[in-house]
Amino acid sequence: MTHVGWLLVGALVLAAMPAQAQAPAPAAPAPRFINPSGIGAPRGYSHVVEVTGPGRTIYIAGQLGYDPSGKVPEPGDFRAQATQVFENLKSALGGVCARFENVVKLNIFLTDIRTQLPIFREVRDKYVTTAPPASTALEISRLAREGALLEVEAVAALPPAVASGECR
Repeated sequence: MTHVGWLLVGALVLAAMPAQAQAPAPAAPAPRFINPSGIGAPRGYSHVVEVTGPGRTIYIAGQLGYDPSGKVPEPGDFRAQATQVFENLKSALGGVCARFENVVKLNIFLTDIRTQLPIFREVRDKYVTTAPPASTALEISRLAREGALLEVEAVAALPPAVASGECR
């Protein structure tokens, strides 16, 4: 048999073989960018990013001690700013049906770690009443907004999404 003959036989054999069923590729995670109404409107970032999969991972942008109108409640008062930061985090978490018990990571940026960290921990412990999440605290020379004394980012892990509008 010639080469052409063998090629024809091979093509016929392949054509006669049943197509193997292939499982559909898993859907890629779909991030959802959210800006809850309880926090001032951001400029150039999202307050919350939700990524769905078997569970949900929530990324919350750094929160400053500014109230929903964009003002510092008490300029220069670290405790007041830290409390407002945790109120902002609470609103961000609530926007995706999460609570502080779902937070698995905090990144904390302070302008004077020596004096501010003990106060930060006191305030945090009023909101985070379960095991404290993995945390990183850094001292930096200044933050992006004038008068800000701290900024806190959070990551939360949740079970799969509940039906729209139903928080447990």
